[in-house]
Amino acid sequence: MPLRIANAAGFLGDQLDAPRRLVEGAQRAGAPIDYLTLEYLAELTLSILARQREKNPAAGFAEDFLYALKSLGPALRSQAGLKIVTNAGGMNPTACAQAAAKILQEHGLTPLPIGVVTGDDLLGELASAQAAGERFANFDSGAPLATLARPIVSANAYLGAEPIARALAQGSRLVITGRVADASLTLGPAVHEFGWDWTDWDRLAGASVAGHLIECGAQVTGGYSDRWQTFDLTDVGYPIAELEADGSCVITLPAGSGGTVDRLSVVSQLVYEIGDPQHYLTPDVDCDFTTVTVAEVGPNRIRVQGGRGRPAPPSLKVSLAYRQGFAASGQLLVYGSDCVEKAQVCGRMILDRLARAGWEVAQSNIECLGGSAGVPGLISAAPAPTEVVLRVSVADPRQEAVARFTREFAPLITSGPAGLAGYAAGLPTVRPVFAYWPTLIARDRVHPQVDVRSAAQWLS
Repeated sequence: MPLRIANAAGFLGDQLDAPRRLVEGAQRAGAPIDYLTLEYLAELTLSILARQREKNPAAGFAEDFLYALKSLGPALRSQAGLKIVTNAGGMNPTACAQAAAKILQEHGLTPLPIGVVTGDDLLGELASAQAAGERFANFDSGAPLATLARPIVSANAYLGAEPIARALAQGSRLVITGRVADASLTLGPAVHEFGWDWTDWDRLAGASVAGHLIECGAQVTGGYSDRWQTFDLTDVGYPIAELEADGSCVITLPAGSGGTVDRLSVVSQLVYEIGDPQHYLTPDVDCDFTTVTVAEVGPNRIRVQGGRGRPAPPSLKVSLAYRQGFAASGQLLVYGSDCVEKAQVCGRMILDRLARAGWEVAQSNIECLGGSAGVPGLISAAPAPTEVVLRVSVADPRQEAVARFTREFAPLITSGPAGLAGYAAGLPTVRPVFAYWPTLIARDRVHPQVDVRSAAQWLS
């Protein structure tokens, strides 16, 4: 029997009911899943969670997961073999486990073992690592981290599948991690169930391909497709990978759900965000995607096999964020036969008045949405619009400069041209800006830890 691993979250903000619907749909179809993975993290998400943790030390994890877990309580009770693996822990896996334990308690599941994977958070270790010789060179510029004269707010290494497999080996039914590589959420259960060695590179690569295909949720089942008119996305099914012991898999979805799994949807996801197809680097294995074959074996069933693997890279990727200042963006509806010209003039007026008040901001942008600003050339032959949305954005190290910018929209009510609307939304919001510093750290400097306790023990 294949190992059935499904994914029902591709990012923080994905469909809240997808996890429950996927699990219930598979059960109704007579093919229950063994593992449910929930992938919530991206570089942007880590910055959002870092900001939450700054404001509240007990926050900083993906709270969407708590909604999903609450809805999955009945399935966890009725399907004793169902396990969940998620990186919902974000910046605070321990707090996430404690919140999850409270939900499990409500469902009478306090004996359920929860495994927590930590060790990815390097924020408190950057100085000692630099003193020991780590440069944390920026991928793009090559500059060492020592040249960054900005406050660092987060630094997380991408862990691999090994601590996930370790947590499962210790009896976990729910594994909560911080930053791990997306495909590792699938590889960890595969290694645990099949008993693979960590140097069985081709099998590790095969399961990593499967994890990469399902990590973005409905993207492989018809979402994000230009063929959206040919299938139902309202009830889109989320993906299931049926893994075999040799590392091959079949990608499918629950019977009766919308969307599609065909060769094009799978190949499109296969090449999504991979860089060099001969060297798709994960913390677990260096995957060669050029040897992968993709073939239809039935309706909504695509077999994927042939992935080849090489030893894992000696370094781990690090997602590091730092403070870069503040930003704000405001919008107004501009209507009339001259709306495009009017919007452009109003945008310049806002920035000119800001400069007259003494604030020359570091960055600014004027967009005329609906007037070909977003897709220049694509719709330029269309009839002239009679209404557009003006969006003006600024960024600057000084919060005061950005705050003053937000006060330049409302005066247009009486001191701008006729044909503007949208003031009732209030002042634009000034928000802190975190910038991204992509870098690496030597693998042997990162030490994942696994803590497995019952839900009752996480509450005590």
